[in-house]
Amino acid sequence: MSEKENGGVSRRNLLGTGLTATLAATAGAVAGGGAMVVTHTGSARAETDDDHHKKALVPPGKLDEYYGFWSGGQSGELRILGLPSMRELLRIPVFNRCSATGWGATNESLQVLTEGLTPASRAYLSSVGLKTYQNGDLHHPRPSYTDGSYDGRYVFVNDKANTRLARIRLDVMKCDKITEIPNAHSIHGLRLQRYPKTGYVFCNGENRAPLVNTGKLLDEPKKWRSVFSAVDAETMQVSWQVIVSGNLDNNDADYKGKYVASTCYNSEEGTTVAEMTGSDKDHIVVFNLAAIEQAIKDGKAEEINGVKVLDGTKTSQLGITIYVPVANSPHGCNAAPDGKHLIINGKLSPTVTIFEWDKFDDIFAGKSKPESAIVGNVEVGLGPLHTTFDGKGNCYTSLFLDSQVVKWNLDDALRAYKGEKVNPIRQKLDVHYQIGHINATHGETKDADGKWAVALCKFSKDRFLNVGPMKPENDQLIDISGDKMVLVHDGPTYSEPHDATIIHASKLHPKEVWNKDDDFFRFSKEWAAKDGVKLGEDNKVVRDGDNVRVYMTAAAPAFGLANFRVKKGDEVTVFVTNTDDVVDLAHGFTIVDYGIAMEIAPQATASITFKANKPGVHYYYCQWFCHALHMEMSGQMLVEEAGA
Repeated sequence: MSEKENGGVSRRNLLGTGLTATLAATAGAVAGGGAMVVTHTGSARAETDDDHHKKALVPPGKLDEYYGFWSGGQSGELRILGLPSMRELLRIPVFNRCSATGWGATNESLQVLTEGLTPASRAYLSSVGLKTYQNGDLHHPRPSYTDGSYDGRYVFVNDKANTRLARIRLDVMKCDKITEIPNAHSIHGLRLQRYPKTGYVFCNGENRAPLVNTGKLLDEPKKWRSVFSAVDAETMQVSWQVIVSGNLDNNDADYKGKYVASTCYNSEEGTTVAEMTGSDKDHIVVFNLAAIEQAIKDGKAEEINGVKVLDGTKTSQLGITIYVPVANSPHGCNAAPDGKHLIINGKLSPTVTIFEWDKFDDIFAGKSKPESAIVGNVEVGLGPLHTTFDGKGNCYTSLFLDSQVVKWNLDDALRAYKGEKVNPIRQKLDVHYQIGHINATHGETKDADGKWAVALCKFSKDRFLNVGPMKPENDQLIDISGDKMVLVHDGPTYSEPHDATIIHASKLHPKEVWNKDDDFFRFSKEWAAKDGVKLGEDNKVVRDGDNVRVYMTAAAPAFGLANFRVKKGDEVTVFVTNTDDVVDLAHGFTIVDYGIAMEIAPQATASITFKANKPGVHYYYCQWFCHALHMEMSGQMLVEEAGA
């Protein structure tokens, strides 16, 4: 049925009015407040012109201006996109198993995946025949800072599914550390210390659980706890933890290295939806970093599972946290690049609340009440989730229920709160559909440049060709450089466009080839030293009882060993070093019918260990196209019966 035949009501307008009204009424009832009303603006598509679209075009042979780091959600991977083209450049496996690179199977990757496991998880995984978790839910990629600017060292990501934090090196775009965080449960919000540099990574344990979660207190949820963690960015060890009241959601740090704030829902500390939404108020919790560090020095912390843990609940007398009431179920928590303000997004309220960081000084000193830090409250629309910034005084908030981005002015919002008759709202732009995170170019730094923003939409519905019941999701590029936002690109994406961070290319300096002595190859280097082998030079087989170590080089178009022989039942470790130093000349190593495959970048070494339990002739070959004689780059693993 056409829009005309349907009485002039399109499906998009129906979503924007009827469905929104229904959800608004539900949200209002849940929050204990009245009905929420917002005017839906615009037609099905935003008005654009050729100039805006041309700015987003990157011709063949030209490079993008920005790197975008995209969370892979339930896939467990981190993705790199180029902006403004929105071309996918690379997928970095982190919490997932990758068939192409061998991540999750190679010794190098397993060392990263397993060395940070807690003893409890290590024991559990061993009991079910696993070395590491087989899944991950990767959220919130955040690059490291120095003095409020991106410094190009690392990107940190969290795994909500298995309570882990991972670090990706930006010089080689590989994950080099993964830490499971004890005492916490399901890490969600993740942000970094901005000043003087990223010393701490702040991780929110969203869900409440017993601190010592070993089967006790199962029926006493009021004794369960949500835990805020600070992880040392260099060592990737948990420095300290703070117990809080309610469920931690998202967090962000200031630009002075003094405070971190987190949104909290479920102030009721219930376990069902009805129990968790009974009150019309929840809160944010603000952490005083200096007070926390001093309390630990003063011996106020309890050690739990090897971590210093402090009581920061509402009844604590330590003076390390303050709680500020806000509307029910706050979600996004975003520090403005002016260094002065913090934006809290309402989710079940049509408002965003503005805080002034410096006002927390007097609150912690006992000179004023927590609510005194509130300096603004703006009605922006239904379902505000997250806010980003253009560095020109404007804020851009995602509206989940309205499927819109709203642009509003921070100074005008502050003036309106003081009673001046000004309207902070500049524009509302339809996005498609149910937007979650939004992030602008350098929007989380003091260098916010106001060029592009990305809307990460949970649904695409009719925006792309039908691919069956499981639809792609939709990343949309918005030009925010002018007075009006203009939607210029739709980008289908797979599970899940949870969050993204955008960095100017000048901030990063990735290597073209590996340094062959890099510590990332420590597993191979240690074994080579024991066996008296020079990686990248020697091609030999070392037998140690039923343990066999095979060392070989890979240089287009041949492996250093044309074949090697083992016995059935041997534990075999194959080490392959790519001796080519040509940019983009990766090799691979796949053993047919053995489930073995790994990638070896230029000057890198990769290794994999397996049982040779299938007798016969088994070809190995390079699965990464490398040379005109690529098909000839192969050899044979000869597996003979044990008694032969």
